[in-house]
Amino acid sequence: MTDSISQDMKLAASIEAIDAANSQDPNTLVYKGEEWPKELCHGRLATEWLLRLEPEAAPIQQLAARAHHIKRWEIPRDSYPKDRRGYLKWRTELARFHATEAGAILEEVGYDSETVKQVQSIIQKRNLKTDSRVQTHEDVLCLVFFSTQLDMVSQELELDKLIDVLAKTLNKMSQRGREQAARLSFNNRERRIFSRALTVSKSL
Repeated sequence: MTDSISQDMKLAASIEAIDAANSQDPNTLVYKGEEWPKELCHGRLATEWLLRLEPEAAPIQQLAARAHHIKRWEIPRDSYPKDRRGYLKWRTELARFHATEAGAILEEVGYDSETVKQVQSIIQKRNLKTDSRVQTHEDVLCLVFFSTQLDMVSQELELDKLIDVLAKTLNKMSQRGREQAARLSFNNRERRIFSRALTVSKSL
């Protein structure tokens, strides 16, 4: 019982510290009529999606979901070349950065090194094709994307490019994840775009 309480306390303390870090995000988004620091919103939504998909998700999954974009604003996209190679390098560096920042918080709270490594592994999406926890993490991130950024991205990209991006996102997801995405409350335009992307994804 004592150990269980200790684990619960460490989980709560870690989430509080992650949220405190993400509350400093200078970028904001409006979600359901409320303005949020962007990554604070993303972290909380990731937790909600994770627990919706897996109500008994392990603490390492909950920690990885909450910290998946921790302090993301510190490495902006425009600090790397605008080409595909620059994008991939940016994403790789971000994953390493998020894992490092999360690890520092977990160590400070008192998690053992093995737990820290497991959380970092999920954040960096290692063993995606063989670890169901990492696939669930990918589903969660994609659902957060569809929930919060579809409208913004649809205004930034030409339609064909947008369909391609969304189709590739859907192909990262499990069948369970895609089914959840299809149930999202899209407006009529978003629903048409999503449906087209879903059709395209089946041919990729």
